[in-house]
Amino acid sequence: MLFSGAPLRAGASMEKRMSWKAVALAVALTFILACASATFFLQVRCTGKGRTFGPSSWRWAVMIIGVTSVLSAGGAVVLAVLGRLVPAVILSLGIAAPGTLCLDKIKEGIPERRSTSTAAATLWLSWMLLRLHEGMAEDKREWCERHIDHAWHADVLILAAHFYHDYLNEHLSDEDRKRFRIHILLQDIEARLDIARMIDAHAARSKVIAAFNKSRVSKEVRYQRNLDDLSRLCARLEYDARRDLERLLAAAYVSGLYRLARYNPVRGLPRAPAEQSGSPRWHP
Repeated sequence: MLFSGAPLRAGASMEKRMSWKAVALAVALTFILACASATFFLQVRCTGKGRTFGPSSWRWAVMIIGVTSVLSAGGAVVLAVLGRLVPAVILSLGIAAPGTLCLDKIKEGIPERRSTSTAAATLWLSWMLLRLHEGMAEDKREWCERHIDHAWHADVLILAAHFYHDYLNEHLSDEDRKRFRIHILLQDIEARLDIARMIDAHAARSKVIAAFNKSRVSKEVRYQRNLDDLSRLCARLEYDARRDLERLLAAAYVSGLYRLARYNPVRGLPRAPAEQSGSPRWHP
């Protein structure tokens, strides 16, 4: 009778250890699920903005995923200790908690009044997401710059614009073509560079003015102000054409077309743009 309670105490102790092992396993699985879930929701949040794990953005993406997963696992531990919840409920926390990463995307267009306490609690996440978006913008800018050579003159810029436009026209859906306005961008690039080529070819001022008045860009005030200085007008037209070319490339980047090759003037086909207004300048 003296030792009759020992087996019961041993069984209870073993059951308790087994219970905590199950909780520890559930917390570990919660962390793994939270990492996978946070990665998925972060990708959803950044859809249409660029590469989440680009050269400048991957560190912030990993940090957001890591912190979110640690908080999810920590919440699971608290719930396990205080509430003694079953492992299935703990695991669900690892899947559901990181969903807050794309909560803004889900609530897009829905007016919401955020309290001061809520804003303060999510300040760390907002700050890291801001750094992530800055890194993604930097990656996009560098990618676009690698596809444009600053030494390209107007003739090569037109050929490059056709090369990139044809690639986008082949790989984008009809909806995305309209959304990114790739056909309008190409027409604007041609209109600007045709006049710039006339100026570079030293065409008569009267011919340049006549071509400008017939152009689709003639109504833009910033060009009308430069008609008294054709060299300044030429520089402005080439600058704006390069910006439109960057917009074409940005459309490819945010659409995930990272395999788009850089246009090579040596390998490029000598394709002439439609309705040239001036003569291409000659190079030895």
